[in-house]
Amino acid sequence: MRYLRLRVMRDKDLDAVLRLNNAAAPTIHPLTEESLAQLRGWCDVALVACDRTGDPIAFLLSLGPGTPYSSPNYRWFEDRGTRHQYIDRIVVSGAARGTGVGRALYESVFERARERGATEVTTEVSVAPADPRSLSFHEALGFRQLAEHDIPDGTARVALLSRTVDGLL
Repeated sequence: MRYLRLRVMRDKDLDAVLRLNNAAAPTIHPLTEESLAQLRGWCDVALVACDRTGDPIAFLLSLGPGTPYSSPNYRWFEDRGTRHQYIDRIVVSGAARGTGVGRALYESVFERARERGATEVTTEVSVAPADPRSLSFHEALGFRQLAEHDIPDGTARVALLSRTVDGLL
């Protein structure tokens, strides 16, 4: 796959984004139509990568500080009191893996973080169930693990990751 186009997520993308998200379970928490719409509303970075037909084959959702999002992972980073840009989720379909689309999506988040004066970009990766592909991706981008915690509903354990905004990807 050579053709990929990044753009802002639109209302018409939400069905495809929901399918991509929920197909990535159990390492990505499933969403409903309502929870996806609410989460997107809080995001200041909501992007899709599309193939030649315009269909989303990857997406990313990211939030700045100060939103009412109740995710225990987001709240953990908020409680630290740092100026951060939080990546809630990124999903890249099998057809788009290895194309650099994940890195391109992250570059957009780091640019937003710099614009806002954030000092770090934060996220989490599932360690139980394990997501070794995602852990390797984040390690290659220079993220470091700050902590681990169990999700309150008992469905996962996550590594809480951070990387400073200094430097380029």
